[in-house]
Amino acid sequence: MARKDFQIAHSGERTNPAGKPVSNKLLLSIPDSEYRAIRPHLEFLNLPHHRTLYEPNRPLEFVYFPNSGMVSLVVETEDGRTVEVGEVGKEGFAGIPAAVGMKKSQVREIGQIGGNGFRMRAGALQSLLSSTPQFQLMLTRYGVVQGLQMAQTAACNRLHIIEQRLARWLLITQDRVDSAKFAITQDFLASMLGTDRPTVNLTAAILQKKQIIVHTRGVVQILSRAKLQSCACECYEAIQLDRFGEGPLREGKTFETRTRRMDR
Repeated sequence: MARKDFQIAHSGERTNPAGKPVSNKLLLSIPDSEYRAIRPHLEFLNLPHHRTLYEPNRPLEFVYFPNSGMVSLVVETEDGRTVEVGEVGKEGFAGIPAAVGMKKSQVREIGQIGGNGFRMRAGALQSLLSSTPQFQLMLTRYGVVQGLQMAQTAACNRLHIIEQRLARWLLITQDRVDSAKFAITQDFLASMLGTDRPTVNLTAAILQKKQIIVHTRGVVQILSRAKLQSCACECYEAIQLDRFGEGPLREGKTFETRTRRMDR
């Protein structure tokens, strides 16, 4: 395939059939010939806050490619408690099991930060994969990296203190929404971090006292990213999913995961 066909498109240079611009990095990273095959199947839609894309053990009808906002992958236990195990923004896609022929998912996927994007029927995706090998490779690599992120998150939730975990989560969210300010309630933060609201309140107050964030009326604003990174554990740097153009999903690139126990 010609080298020109592998040039990465910039945000807005590609559109769906209705003319809606594409900002999803995965869709911008595939060859032109493969994008032309996929393009007719991309349906634009808004992804508002709290919109549920998948429920556990329900059929996967669509896969989603966010342009903006963030989707949370959430596990719920039998007693109703929840914890976030992964995030998806414009660097990837939601509905990984469908890309490998599976019909159901074990996690709930819900819009955490409102945005927009595209969806494609799972059946259409599966029928296209054999004729779009680079697209298939990108989806598979993304699935592997997200699995490693979930493993890192599990280690982080078990081994690191809540201040480190909150700092990591805020950094991840900022990366995906490209903004230092976003709407999130303390109740939802508690669910995502697998803790309770009083603990989130106390931890947010500590970061606010250090002039790292401001958290009022369901809105978080990051005042100092450098200070926030100094508060986070090493899990934030371990797997950088937002570097799609320069990181683990590019041909010939590798990534590193590292988890070491920290004293509490």
